[in-house]
Amino acid sequence: MDEARAREILAAAGLRADDARLLALGENAVFALGDLVVKVGRDAELLPRAERELALAGWLESAGIPAVRAAEPAPLLAEGHPVTLWHRLPEAVRPSEPRDLAPLLRAVHALPEPAGLDLPRRELLGGVERWLRLAGDAIDPADAAFLRERRDAFAPAAAALVPHLEPGPIHGDALPRNVHVGPDGPVLVDLETFSSDLREHDLVVLALSRDRYGLDPAAYEAFTEAYGWDVRAWEGCAVLRGARETASCAWVAQHAPANPKALAEFERRVASLRDGDPEVRWYPF
Repeated sequence: MDEARAREILAAAGLRADDARLLALGENAVFALGDLVVKVGRDAELLPRAERELALAGWLESAGIPAVRAAEPAPLLAEGHPVTLWHRLPEAVRPSEPRDLAPLLRAVHALPEPAGLDLPRRELLGGVERWLRLAGDAIDPADAAFLRERRDAFAPAAAALVPHLEPGPIHGDALPRNVHVGPDGPVLVDLETFSSDLREHDLVVLALSRDRYGLDPAAYEAFTEAYGWDVRAWEGCAVLRGARETASCAWVAQHAPANPKALAEFERRVASLRDGDPEVRWYPF
């Protein structure tokens, strides 16, 4: 689905496609339209996820969690594509920081399971096979085999972890980019990866960002101080980190056939895992 096709779907849903401004194009095409944000799903398979995301927004609103709010309680279905409508957030007053994320996660992690809404597990490794298959001959078969072996080792190890925190609802992609700091304070956005699993999943994300992606250690310390606990003190941290690293490598692999920079980054990441070096810097591409 390209932008032109997404605009056709907007029009089919009865929305003013000519007035819409494209914000992002991925699994969803995301448009600003007046005081709304409209998300157009890539295909009909995303309908259950769209329905769950809207239900989650209502649940978070009822729980008093600052998060994006749905403008309509159910998706529209236009030419087989789910279309969801959201209230547009006011302009950000500043970029989000890790310390803004911490109180939002703490609030989410205090919630019980939502009544009448089944949240999936956070399957970190579920996409590895598909991403490697999409990489095809662009990557070294030995690297693909190495990642499959890591996946097969980390999957049962992660399933056997004894958590420090009480399991339950998590955001699933807990990064500062998924926080919007408006005039009323930080707001949680992007509810698509909400899951029910170990709360530690949400905390390992920033620990890995500190070690691999260049997050300022002072910013990480501000996050852990605001949250009230550092996941690195947990004996299971290395297992969840290893699983996430494996998935991150495989995710890059799918871009290798068309992007030489992605291939170089994939090879960098795999080499660092083979060498057992936890501090080799990883980069976007």
